[in-house]
Amino acid sequence: MAARTKARKLALDILYAAEMRGERPTDVLAQRGRPNTDEISAREHAVRLIEGVQEHRERIDELLATYATGWTLDRMPAVDRNLLRLGAYELLWVDDVPDGVAIAEAVALATELSTDESPRFVNGLLSRLQRLKPSLAL
Repeated sequence: MAARTKARKLALDILYAAEMRGERPTDVLAQRGRPNTDEISAREHAVRLIEGVQEHRERIDELLATYATGWTLDRMPAVDRNLLRLGAYELLWVDDVPDGVAIAEAVALATELSTDESPRFVNGLLSRLQRLKPSLAL
């Protein structure tokens, strides 16, 4: 598994745990302590993603709520909600990751970790944000 793919998985784990515990993602990351051998190569990008989602979460949630037709954030499965936050951050604020890669990686994680309907939902919503990206006030 590529380092950035591992980083996204680690970031998703932290974001999900933080939401479940009602804590800040950076606090959950700090509590995790030293990375294991498998996480070392992924840690730098994971930290970047975690901090970015935390910093932009209000705007990300606003965008997700606005463009998730027929779905509220509360109604989404927690894994999907955090995966969409991660994908939206990477899509809209991380310039060194191509948009298609950000979307494909989010869809792959949805396929691996969530419901049968999740990959299509994640792909649709992130693709919509990608199309609207030039007009979004970030």
